[in-house]
Amino acid sequence: MPDPPGPPSSRPRPPSIDTLARALEPSGLPHPVLVDIARDAVAAHPDRAAHVASAEAERRRRRLLQPVVNATGVLLHTNLGRAPVAFSQPAGYTNLEFDLTTGARGSRSDHVAGLLARACGAEAALVVNNGAAAVLLALAALAAGREVVVSRGELVEIGGGFRIPEVLAASGARLVEVGTTNRTRLADYDRGRGPDTAALLKVHTSNYRITGFTEAVAVGPLVALGLPVIGDLGSGLLDEACPWLAEGPPGWLRGEPAVAQTLAAGAAIVTFSGDKLLGGPQAGVIAGRSELVAICARHPLARALRPGGLVLGSLQEVALAYLRRDAGRTIPFWRMATASEAGLRSRAEALGAAEPCRSVTGGGTLPGVTLASWAVTLPGDRTAELRRHEPPVVARVEAGRTVCDLRTVLPEQDEILAAALKHAAPGDG
Repeated sequence: MPDPPGPPSSRPRPPSIDTLARALEPSGLPHPVLVDIARDAVAAHPDRAAHVASAEAERRRRRLLQPVVNATGVLLHTNLGRAPVAFSQPAGYTNLEFDLTTGARGSRSDHVAGLLARACGAEAALVVNNGAAAVLLALAALAAGREVVVSRGELVEIGGGFRIPEVLAASGARLVEVGTTNRTRLADYDRGRGPDTAALLKVHTSNYRITGFTEAVAVGPLVALGLPVIGDLGSGLLDEACPWLAEGPPGWLRGEPAVAQTLAAGAAIVTFSGDKLLGGPQAGVIAGRSELVAICARHPLARALRPGGLVLGSLQEVALAYLRRDAGRTIPFWRMATASEAGLRSRAEALGAAEPCRSVTGGGTLPGVTLASWAVTLPGDRTAELRRHEPPVVARVEAGRTVCDLRTVLPEQDEILAAALKHAAPGDG
């Protein structure tokens, strides 16, 4: 005879997938994603599916791109998008590749590229999707299959493990190393060039600094050798005179090579980033002699590396700010970088426990340079609590305390920071 049925299981039945997914809707995630989360939670943890699904929905929501308050004191924070961009476009179409005068098809290079060329004194310019792409395209278009001479001391590695020799190899150009790590002279370049040399490449070592027994060759003497000079400036300071700043260039920029002066010294092409000292969105710029820029624009890689309308629209506003010479007031990077120490102290004291601190530009620029600043501090490591605030606040930890550096917090974000500090304070409920 069959055994009699036992007592019913005391384990509660897991909720249905649909019921659990609908319970997660306050997260704001789309329903198909919530169904996936609910299904995985019920399958892996049927006895506590609701709790697991809720935690996973929150984790995924926080992984989405969203605004944050940067209180780290790193102005160009790579993990936070480098330069903070203030310009946005309303919904709708733009004349990205449409000539409003003739009604015919236009070029996406005719908008911001011309403005950037005017701002740095170049004959022409071309915008691509980042600084490494600008170097790659320039070399591929102007030196593929031929030699490019570079100082050993300038064979840098940029973010993400990309190295100048690898970019050169990908472009099809052949690297010729000259000089030594710490000293390269004009005679080294002269001996290194030959009948198959296409260009001399001068790379700004913007993310590190060698001091001591060093020697390097400036652009002017290189130009005198009679070959095209390509200057990779990377960090993208437009003009060493900083005409957009009422008080002129700050001391911490001393020695930083600029686009306008590099072109004036005779460089045929200069490449630089849009999201570093230029203060715009992630982009790369090729600027210089019109016939060489045109060759770059016609290369097949140019289409693969071109940016979209949102980037070009944002970069156009940046270029206009430089031409209006009000970039010091309208571009967030320059507002932050030139904020007075007294003003930062006043804001910090209004927010809580104020302490002096030091900020850095970051983003592979100005190695070793720090800026005097002021911060609001909390005891212990409260960075996780600050990140859970809406919107999240990202801070740093120093000497056992949480430091919120006001230099990278815009004044209009002070109320947000005040609320986050109250939320993260030890003992806060």
